[in-house]
Amino acid sequence: MKGTRSQSIGCSGFQKLNRREALRVGSLAGLGVSLGSVLRTEAAQKNFESKEGTAKSVIQIILPGGIAAQESWNPQPESPLEYRGPFGFCKTKIPGIILSELFPEQAKIADKMCVVRSVVGNIPDHGLATYNMITGQKPSQAIKHPSVGSVVNHEFGSRNGLPAYIGVPDVEGVPGAGTGYLSNKYGAFGVGGDPAQGEHFQVRDLRLPDGVDIDAFTNRQTIRKLVNDQFRKLESDPAPLETMDSYYDQAYSMISSEAVRNAFDLSQEPEKIRERYGMGKFLERGTYGKSLGSEAGGRMLLARRLVEAGARFVSLKYASWDTHTQIRETYRLQMPAFDHAIATLISDLDDRGLLDSTLIWVAHEFGRTPKINASAGRDHWSRVFSMALAGGGLNRGQFYGKVDATSSGPADHAVPLCDLHSTIYKCIGINSQKELMAPGDRPIEIVNEGKPVEELLA
Repeated sequence: MKGTRSQSIGCSGFQKLNRREALRVGSLAGLGVSLGSVLRTEAAQKNFESKEGTAKSVIQIILPGGIAAQESWNPQPESPLEYRGPFGFCKTKIPGIILSELFPEQAKIADKMCVVRSVVGNIPDHGLATYNMITGQKPSQAIKHPSVGSVVNHEFGSRNGLPAYIGVPDVEGVPGAGTGYLSNKYGAFGVGGDPAQGEHFQVRDLRLPDGVDIDAFTNRQTIRKLVNDQFRKLESDPAPLETMDSYYDQAYSMISSEAVRNAFDLSQEPEKIRERYGMGKFLERGTYGKSLGSEAGGRMLLARRLVEAGARFVSLKYASWDTHTQIRETYRLQMPAFDHAIATLISDLDDRGLLDSTLIWVAHEFGRTPKINASAGRDHWSRVFSMALAGGGLNRGQFYGKVDATSSGPADHAVPLCDLHSTIYKCIGINSQKELMAPGDRPIEIVNEGKPVEELLA
């Protein structure tokens, strides 16, 4: 057996621990210095300080299932019919830039958007690709990575009494949306209720228990802290208590703050604003049998209220886009409410002077096949797809990258997912090469090998 084989075994991080480093660690062990302390020291060298960037907040809009670029942000009217699909196109304010005919509202505000038309992935599986999109890391059996929202929470914490990371209505069931190797205290606060429920929408944990006023609640909070402080002195591992403390502190700040409660209260929005977002419109089927306008527009309106009040990262979902069959019918049903809501969200934030400090990120796991299949749909395709963004330090009116004649791959300016995530992190103020400590004193980069796409940055 050749001696070179052993040099390629293990992940890149493992291979970095070469023979000289191993001997160094061995000698240090004799002095009482562990491998963990060596790794912590080396990680500290890459412990870039996070400072708030241009994007003070992020609104992540997840389109689960994967949307087709050909029917959305990158139509190809010159391609043969079986490639270009069933829809036409509409012109935008930007010369030479067109969008799907199903996106007339976005066409009107394309000069406020930043669309990457040459995103490159390599995972055609829903769960694994979603994990990659939500975390910025490829799936691993060895470790679970934190979501971008959890990393933002870890680096900056809450603001104005609002949870830093909020799921609308929640992030349950979204692969990679958890805290990974970080503490559970950096997880998302699930709203619980859904604006799609219309007048029945309620947020959990924002009301005092029956028979308890704010003074009694505050006294209970003080007693709980005293008891926990005593238990913490006796516990060998205080982490679970600290996590529970963070939950209680968050609940207390939310219940005791009128401003926080108001941020979740959509009834405070004027009727004309709710209508502008499409709530109550597009009356085709939606969650709870309500309108798709309430599902898309209600969630996005709540997200706007939350970032306006100080939330750092809000994640919401809309519809299902896994269109292996009948893409024409599905998109005609679901697209209008989405187009209406996101165009309104972008314009509303801009009108309020918040767009430049709020990054809107439409996230989906991959695109769809270049050619329409026999069932009048498109299958999974990760080799190239489009990603829509806006605000937060990105260029306005930029449509970046091109695809080939059949939308099978990038023709120029390919953007790997790791580079897209590094760009997003740079807007937020986090160096994607920063290393966070996983269990076992294992330093892990937030994004492996990614680098920001400077051409996208304003």
